[in-house]
Amino acid sequence: MQRRFVIEAVMVATYGQLLVPSLPVDFVLPYSTVLELYEMKDSPEPVMDDPTEDAFVRGKIGELIQFFEDPLNRKKIERALQVPWRESSPLILNDRIQFTVVNAMDNAQYGEFFDPVETELLLTASKLEIPILSDQYEFQDRLIEAEVPVQVFDIEDYEFAVEEGAMPQLWDH
Repeated sequence: MQRRFVIEAVMVATYGQLLVPSLPVDFVLPYSTVLELYEMKDSPEPVMDDPTEDAFVRGKIGELIQFFEDPLNRKKIERALQVPWRESSPLILNDRIQFTVVNAMDNAQYGEFFDPVETELLLTASKLEIPILSDQYEFQDRLIEAEVPVQVFDIEDYEFAVEEGAMPQLWDH
């Protein structure tokens, strides 16, 4: 069984362990987070504090951009961008990892609590009924404080989230 998570594209580049799950995973990416990769790659601002880690992560960002720019993947993404909330066909990285790009739309529903990218993450999670994977504690705290009805897992709990999602829920009848 495949586990799905809404996540920012840069987190996939930043956290290498995400690409070696114990079970198949589909990372659902709002398109705006894919665009952020280009901004981060070309930005003079460091992505990571340590210069060695920064260079490594920038290399991974470049690899991810190349993956999305592959002609077949680009075509799948472009099709999804034609209609609000359309999901792309799966972009297959390997036998355990695939990406789905969503043409998410920030409708300002949560604008006072969350920035546009965060809003797209939580709206995508809500609309598709799948959990968010995040490394940002403040974002997670604001989700709880605003009582947004989505499930969120910390990146540190990634493997648990993957395995937990594969378990049948006894209370869901």
